[in-house]
Amino acid sequence: MARYDFRTHRLFVDQELAPGARCPLDRKQANYLVNVLRMNDGDGLLVFNGRDGEWRATLASESRKSHVLVVDAQERPQPAAPDLEYLFAPLKQARLDYMVEKAVEMGVGRLRPVLTQHGQVSRINRSRMESNVIEAAEQCGILAIPTVDDPVPLTTLLDAWPDAEPGRRLVFCDEGHPGDNPLTVLSQLAPSPLAVLIGPEGGFSAGEQERLRSLPFVTPLPLGLRILRADTAAVAALALVQATLGDWRS
Repeated sequence: MARYDFRTHRLFVDQELAPGARCPLDRKQANYLVNVLRMNDGDGLLVFNGRDGEWRATLASESRKSHVLVVDAQERPQPAAPDLEYLFAPLKQARLDYMVEKAVEMGVGRLRPVLTQHGQVSRINRSRMESNVIEAAEQCGILAIPTVDDPVPLTTLLDAWPDAEPGRRLVFCDEGHPGDNPLTVLSQLAPSPLAVLIGPEGGFSAGEQERLRSLPFVTPLPLGLRILRADTAAVAALALVQATLGDWRS
């Protein structure tokens, strides 16, 4: 049996959800429901806000250009946010959009851009990333909305890690690793909170690799014989981690 309703349209709303609540739709949301999906008054959909779980609601018109959603009953309670962090060097926009979407689908709870020596992008459009997070959550039945951090230099992040992230292990995807089986590497780790780090399109510098390999809270992870694009490496690494140590085992 399906764990949730795959067929009903889902919409993120930034209002409190409770029985009888009326959620005004902004112009973009109303256009999507009325003109793209061709929904009419009384048609149902699922709504969520990242805090109150998932609810059934119906579309209602207040005027020709004003629409609201009338909340009915809760469909699913709010789950805890995933405790898997994803750290990555920012990519050019189209590939970054793809990577954010896939990270959300793979069960990441926090997206953390890091600035590296060979990174080709030093600034991100955080608002666009947050919109991509919400769109992925709408499409995939996800209720806990992952957070998006501002970029931080890799050196700063590593300096602060022991105090800022006590007990969290950093799995670093190492293109220079001699080639051990990644499943073996992961299966030998003790249970702990995890973060996954993917480097830039140009790879980590020799100095960055050396420092990462020297830190006690870092585990280098091989990803096979081929050099993967950064967005491909993200999906591969997150799949390995989720299957071996994450919530795919439940």
